[in-house]
Amino acid sequence: MTNELPRWFKSSYSENGGACVEVAANLAAAYDTVPVRDSKDPYGPTLAFDTTAWTAFVAGVKAGDFTA
Repeated sequence: MTNELPRWFKSSYSENGGACVEVAANLAAAYDTVPVRDSKDPYGPTLAFDTTAWTAFVAGVKAGDFTA
């Protein structure tokens, strides 16, 4: 196992309105985990998704499954 630190990034589609999340996808291979946090609160809580769930979520977003 590695002691890699999360490298947080926001989507290039994010606007500066403050309603963004950050993802640390660099941990997926080593830990089978994708951490997600609120960009407004970088020291606040972090959600951790396993890579299978995260991949399914991203595929659903791309497919438009979550549009209002």
